Amino acid sequence: MPELTHLNARGEASMVDVSDKSETTRVAVASVFVEMSSETMEKIYGGSVEKGDVLAVARVAGIQGAKRCSDLIPLCHPLALSRVSVDFDKISDRVMQIRVEAKVSGKTGVEMEALTGASIAALTIYDMCKAVDREMCINELKLLSKVGGKSGDWQRSGEEIV
Repeated sequence: MPELTHLNARGEASMVDVSDKSETTRVAVASVFVEMSSETMEKIYGGSVEKGDVLAVARVAGIQGAKRCSDLIPLCHPLALSRVSVDFDKISDRVMQIRVEAKVSGKTGVEMEALTGASIAALTIYDMCKAVDREMCINELKLLSKVGGKSGDWQRSGEEIV
C-alpha cells in the first residue's frame, strides 16, 4: 500500500514538496449525484426556480470552487488551472449527475480541484432549490479518472468517461 504523502517523518501534517517534479499536463474528472423530487427537477429544467437559472449558477460555482480549492483544503497546492468544465446530466426524473473536469499543466494533480468543483456545484443546486425540496440528497462524490503525473493514468473501474 502506498505511503501517505502529506505526513512528514514525525507523522505531522505537511504540504508535499513538488519542486523536483516534472511539469506535465494533468486532467481529472469527478462526479456527484443530486437526488431530488421530480417536481424540483422539472423546475430546474423548466427555468421556474425563483432564485434564477440553477444550472448556470451551479456551473459558475463549480468552476469557482475548483479555482479556490487550495483556499478550502489546507494542504492543496494553489494551481493555475487551464480549464474547468462542469456538465449536468439528467439521469432520471429524480437524479442529476454533475461531472467536473479540471486541467492544468503543472507539477501536481488536479483531483482535489475536480472533486471540490463537483461538490460546490451540488451544494449550489441544493441552496437554490432548498425552499421547494429540503429532502434533496447529494450522493456518491467520487473521482472518475486522472491523467498525467508520476503515478500515471487511472480510471475508476466500471465507469465510462465521456
